[in-house]
Amino acid sequence: MLLSVIIPNYNEERTIEIIVEKVIVQKKNIELEIIVVDDFSSDKSKEILNKLKSKGKIDHLILHEKNYGKGYAIQTGLKMCSGEITVIQDADLEYDPVDFQRMLYIMKQKKLSCLYGSRVLGKNRYNQKNFTSFFRIFANHILTIFTNIIYGQKLTDAHTCYKMVETNLIKSLNLKEKKFAFCPELTAKVSKRGVTIEECAISYKGRTYKEGKKINFFDGLEAIWVLIKYRFYD
Repeated sequence: MLLSVIIPNYNEERTIEIIVEKVIVQKKNIELEIIVVDDFSSDKSKEILNKLKSKGKIDHLILHEKNYGKGYAIQTGLKMCSGEITVIQDADLEYDPVDFQRMLYIMKQKKLSCLYGSRVLGKNRYNQKNFTSFFRIFANHILTIFTNIIYGQKLTDAHTCYKMVETNLIKSLNLKEKKFAFCPELTAKVSKRGVTIEECAISYKGRTYKEGKKINFFDGLEAIWVLIKYRFYD
């Protein structure tokens, strides 16, 4: 089973090569293709990515000529996906691709259409050193509760990066959100298809804003609006 891994990148020159190499290591156990979308980085990302592509380490490299946002980068990457299943991988080092194998196993065993990798499942949400901010933990908790209430899910971590979805399903959702709101939009539209989203525990090591964290308070407000919007509109 081919797994398509979409890596949206924006100004991650310090980590993009490391994460690509970490994904490549998974080829020992998983058949996968690597799709990197650079969202008009202003650092050395494009130079690094072109080098990786020339060495055959990236299957598809897309270079945006304008900065659109993470959601748009994922939409662009989806056009190149040929695997049966697609997963999103951030270009930083917060998430570890070693979790792909377990997630795929659960997808196959349970015959799932959608599986989220939860950073808090089976853990004490408010007693984790890997989250760098209490506010981020609290905000994620509130957004997850809100998501569950209006979409009838039972998630512990609705806004995780690791969303593993059948490619035919995610391509059929008509995704529109260009920025971080891609995340709640995907949850909303999958839920409206009547799909129960299951979860499995994953590893996670959060980074601070000083280290390059990009999502902020206003993205959280936008997430709430997007959840409401797609509850009533497509």
